[in-house]
Amino acid sequence: ADGRVGAVTEHPADPSASDGNPPTSVPGQRQFGPAVDAFDTRCDQLLEQLRGHPAADRLFATASHVGDFSLIWHAIGIARGISRGRADQAVVLAALLGVESLIVNQGIKRLFRRDRPTQTGDDRLQVRRPSTSSFPSGHASSAAFAAMVLSGWDGPVLSMLWWKIAAIVGISRAYVRIHHGSDVVAGALVGTVLGLAGRRIAKKLAP
Repeated sequence: ADGRVGAVTEHPADPSASDGNPPTSVPGQRQFGPAVDAFDTRCDQLLEQLRGHPAADRLFATASHVGDFSLIWHAIGIARGISRGRADQAVVLAALLGVESLIVNQGIKRLFRRDRPTQTGDDRLQVRRPSTSSFPSGHASSAAFAAMVLSGWDGPVLSMLWWKIAAIVGISRAYVRIHHGSDVVAGALVGTVLGLAGRRIAKKLAP
């Protein structure tokens, strides 16, 4: 171990990634065509330039963990509810996140069943082994969804904060090599679209 949070070994998940290049044969590629494969490869190359830096490893590994089961968004909802005396908004957000999760994880993902680039993540970082398929990213979808709903209640300053957190959580999934870059982009798009509907419902139920 090298002292980084979540670090378990000195070597990447695949020997070919040690020079900044992604694995030569990555599960889940070829499903959406060469343009998507090229995008995923480029994303991994860019993120590999950050992997191994203690601050980046700590940030993205932590973001990936707190994004599990939308924990960070439930925590934000509870904190907002307590500080503003709006328990109703916390309950509505939690309920809507549950619906979003069902749609994405039990609905959309089953249509594609894309393999993840790795099953346990980059060997340098410890992450939970997911039970669902790769496309789209559930973390990215729930992050965009929550940011959209929260932005409907909050002003522009806090809205910027929610979207920044959402971006970090989404990117973290490609960083730890549990998702392809295109999974993250698709998840963000799905979450945004669902979030538009969710925000309208949220403002009606808890204005």
